[in-house]
Amino acid sequence: MIKLFVSDIDGTIFDSTKSKNISARNIAAVQKMVAAGITVTIATGRMYSAALPIAKELGVNVPIITYDGALIKSVAGEVLHSEFLTPEIILEVTNFFEKKNWHLQNYSEDNLYCAFANDLTALYEKSIKVKCNVVGWDAMKNLTKDVCKLLAITHSADETFEIISALRKEFAGKIEVTKSHPQFAEIIPYGVSKAAAVKILAEKLGVEKSEVMAIGDSENDLPMLQAAGQSVAMGNADDRIKAACTFVTGNCADDGFADAVENFVFGGKV
Repeated sequence: MIKLFVSDIDGTIFDSTKSKNISARNIAAVQKMVAAGITVTIATGRMYSAALPIAKELGVNVPIITYDGALIKSVAGEVLHSEFLTPEIILEVTNFFEKKNWHLQNYSEDNLYCAFANDLTALYEKSIKVKCNVVGWDAMKNLTKDVCKLLAITHSADETFEIISALRKEFAGKIEVTKSHPQFAEIIPYGVSKAAAVKILAEKLGVEKSEVMAIGDSENDLPMLQAAGQSVAMGNADDRIKAACTFVTGNCADDGFADAVENFVFGGKV
């Protein structure tokens, strides 16, 4: 029996680059689980303030996992767990990006900052509906309080791969680097993941691993999908994600999320 259902947001419940709202069918699927006594939450790379409206739209009032697992915070504002990048690492990574002239974003105290504005800033702001504060490189190096994540945004999947490879080589054992989108490289505290956060939340709720189902589509979802008792890959996920999961559902654009709930939570296949 599923007691905790954990879902990624982008590319799973909805595609924020193509739609402003979650489909009525996906919202209904969430509410059906809630009515059945299942705790439904989201686990996302998004900042808390950008994930909160999604939780409210879904109609759930539970702890949500944000910043790829670095912050678990309730809809009401109670912090259950948090981990932050150290000031030393923030300075090192920011200097590294400045030298490369790569686009970097900082999330100090759940506010969004970047060194300079460009088309990538505009893309991100439109996607998550949060305004970025443009402050310059020097100020970026001093934004060290409560930073759960830094984010690199690129123009292509190839550029993202290049940045991730460079970061993993330069900062091995100091940070975690993962991909949440073809153009997003996520930089989070070492040891942090959605999987670790789901484990923490499940323990707080008294839920066993076998009672957890997770659904997602991206590389940063993979640890969570592998750690859950049962897992669902979106149809738009790549083959590596699908191979790691118990089930595969339809595409995000076709309400594959709702199909997964119907088929694997209520359809007798679980």
